[in-house]
Amino acid sequence: MFQSDEAGVYAVVQASALRRVFAFGVLFALGALVIYTALVQPPAAIWMVFMIGFGTGALWLAEKMRRATLSVIELTDTEIRDSNGNVLARMDEILAVDRGAFAFKPSNGFTLKLKTKKPRAWAPGLWWRFGRRVGVGGVTSAGQAKFMAEQIALRIAAS
Repeated sequence: MFQSDEAGVYAVVQASALRRVFAFGVLFALGALVIYTALVQPPAAIWMVFMIGFGTGALWLAEKMRRATLSVIELTDTEIRDSNGNVLARMDEILAVDRGAFAFKPSNGFTLKLKTKKPRAWAPGLWWRFGRRVGVGGVTSAGQAKFMAEQIALRIAAS
């Protein structure tokens, strides 16, 4: 296994700058275009409310993703956490790592299967947690995610 840095971090996964900018741009453009269309060519009242709500939701999601992808996911001896202090999973809770081609996982990422259910959480474009699964990936670097998944798999096999 590899040595940790001075902070005890073995592997890091962060958002790729180009993917981050592209994803934010697409969500922002979608929200702005839907709101613009609703205001310039007003449809029936119910559709206008729907379109403005949808556009506002897309803008909110774009901002949430922009903020979430500023953080970094770190692997330590005891846990996987993000740089905001959120613990995704503890190492003793992980049963398996799933990163196959047909796995239910984020783009450029992997999924962890946990022993117990955890509360739902989501950092758009970076990670999600639902029930007994944690997904890492999205707008992240594929190489970094693969390295972290292999490190976790080695630690599971060693224990």
